[in-house]
Amino acid sequence: MPVFLGSVAVSASETEQPFSLIQNADETTLDDWMWLKRPVIVFADNANDPRFIEQMRLIEARPDALLERDVVVITDTDPDAKSSVRQKLRPRGFMLAVLAKDGSVVIRKPAPWDVREITRSIDKLPLRRQEIRER
Repeated sequence: MPVFLGSVAVSASETEQPFSLIQNADETTLDDWMWLKRPVIVFADNANDPRFIEQMRLIEARPDALLERDVVVITDTDPDAKSSVRQKLRPRGFMLAVLAKDGSVVIRKPAPWDVREITRSIDKLPLRRQEIRER
């Protein structure tokens, strides 16, 4: 499945639609990903927040680990836009939220988290354990 990080495509077959690992909250909703992907949402009050920049650097350093776990990263750096994602999760300043495929909140963090920590929290989920067993 093709994946785009910024302008970089990550491995793909020619016949599949491209999938962008990183989505803007203004262009998607949590319902769009229900039972399809595990949303990881990165909130900040603006895109220049050093915590937001660090979190995105960490995510872009290891996209394969996130793709393997059916993750979609949703970013929201504009509180004034009042996206549906922001209205549902109600962050204050920087926040990282990991959701399960059913839309339930797995964890909320007030600081950047390494992809290894994110994937460990995902790997503890019952549905993820079932996915691993079935492979």
